[in-house]
Amino acid sequence: MNSVASSHEARQQSVRSPSGAAHARRGFRGEILHHDFALRRNGYHLRIVPPHGPLRADVDRLIHRMYSWRGLTPYQGHDSPGQPIQTTLVACRGDRPFGTLTVGMDLGKGLLADTLYRTEIDSARSRGGQVCEVTRLAMDPEHSTPETLAAIFHLGFIIARLMHGMTDSYIEVHPRHTSYYRRTLGYRVAGPHLTCPRVGAPAVLMHLPLSHAETQALRYGGSTRTNSRNLYQLFLSPTEQRAVLNSLQGRHES
Repeated sequence: MNSVASSHEARQQSVRSPSGAAHARRGFRGEILHHDFALRRNGYHLRIVPPHGPLRADVDRLIHRMYSWRGLTPYQGHDSPGQPIQTTLVACRGDRPFGTLTVGMDLGKGLLADTLYRTEIDSARSRGGQVCEVTRLAMDPEHSTPETLAAIFHLGFIIARLMHGMTDSYIEVHPRHTSYYRRTLGYRVAGPHLTCPRVGAPAVLMHLPLSHAETQALRYGGSTRTNSRNLYQLFLSPTEQRAVLNSLQGRHES
């Protein structure tokens, strides 16, 4: 469960190795996500966290600290047999992580959210949907900004939707946070209030059609508007989105 700026060009400093064809990659091909990828922004950068090593340990400590601060059980599940394919993203200032998010994609063995909400998620599967989830979201309020949150969600969207062809995203949140996700990203409540066993707290399932996110990102990404109710205006511009997608794909093809 889971508990801007000047001109957009100034916010992005560089995208490493922007090469390769700008087309969506279908299927579950984790090898195309190279762990040395970095998206540099205004004073911080986003990276993909490798399964093991110092950065993974630092991210785990961040999650433990942020979850414990909110009175939650710090769930530390990573990739393992029987779990979704998981890609963990991190926002860092220098070498210090201050924000993280994990995108889990169903490889036929389900999502973590199926523990409580299998019936609700199966409704998307029965329509031919490809389902994914957002988990292990943690942002240090001392260092994070709405722009950072938007950037890390946008990178997760690029990986889930544009690289793996996911159609439906789910997130388990505390009931008091539902209005925030509805207002800023367009999630809708999709399941009843229950207790999430992974973090030992009340939870509610929320659902986002990724076609909606795709439309909003293209419409508002890179906007100079200052409507704090819409995180999509803080997403990358369509041109920058293509550059990030090409960068991720180009490292596999080079």
